[in-house]
Amino acid sequence: MIIKGIIFDINGTLIDILTNEWHDDVYRVISNLLSYQGIVLDPGVIESLYFEGLEKQHAARLDRYPEQDVIAVFREIITQHSTDFTHALPVEKLEQLPRFLAETHRAASRFRLQLYAGVEEVIRQLHPKYRLATISDAQSPYAIPELNAVGLAGYFDPNIISGDLGYRKPDERLFKLALAAMKMEPSEVLFVGNDMYRDVYGAQSLGIKAVFFKSNQGTHEMEGVEPDYIIYSFPELLDAVRFFEAL
Repeated sequence: MIIKGIIFDINGTLIDILTNEWHDDVYRVISNLLSYQGIVLDPGVIESLYFEGLEKQHAARLDRYPEQDVIAVFREIITQHSTDFTHALPVEKLEQLPRFLAETHRAASRFRLQLYAGVEEVIRQLHPKYRLATISDAQSPYAIPELNAVGLAGYFDPNIISGDLGYRKPDERLFKLALAAMKMEPSEVLFVGNDMYRDVYGAQSLGIKAVFFKSNQGTHEMEGVEPDYIIYSFPELLDAVRFFEAL
């Protein structure tokens, strides 16, 4: 098998991350921040508005695997609760505020952000030989900044982020977008992910060989789905690549 490119899932595969969007402190921080924009809302109200906004988006999506837009949720909260003080803010600030709130929400809900053992060393070894890309079920305000925070910015092109598109894995369109940008066929790439449904099933549906990383996250079993290779620590990916190269 001639391997030209490797596509990675991000969270749960490259990055070991822990977030809690239900933590009370998240909405206390958002409430405090909004008060400086002229919007005074109780933290509990903001929490309700946030999750209600996500539910409304989900119900309105016609895609089989819908993805939410967190920036749009915060934009709606601002629109519905703006005051004269809010409207008097600089235009540039108002335009960036929904994205900044999304970033703040993520930052306040994040309790762990680190690479899995061996990731950086493996990526550095693979990068000179293969085209590396990512497909992530995430939101653009934080997916790439988090890659940068753990030292992996610049290794991957393209970075396909579900939140920018309105649908998530295993939707085949995500994989097709990556392949088109890489100018490669399914038979020329490997996909590395930690979720048997979103990653393995999604990649294999397009004829892409799938390496399953059995990390501490993701769905580890799915009836009728078997990965093409399993790794239990990230450095074993080098063995997987050699295995497929020998086919």
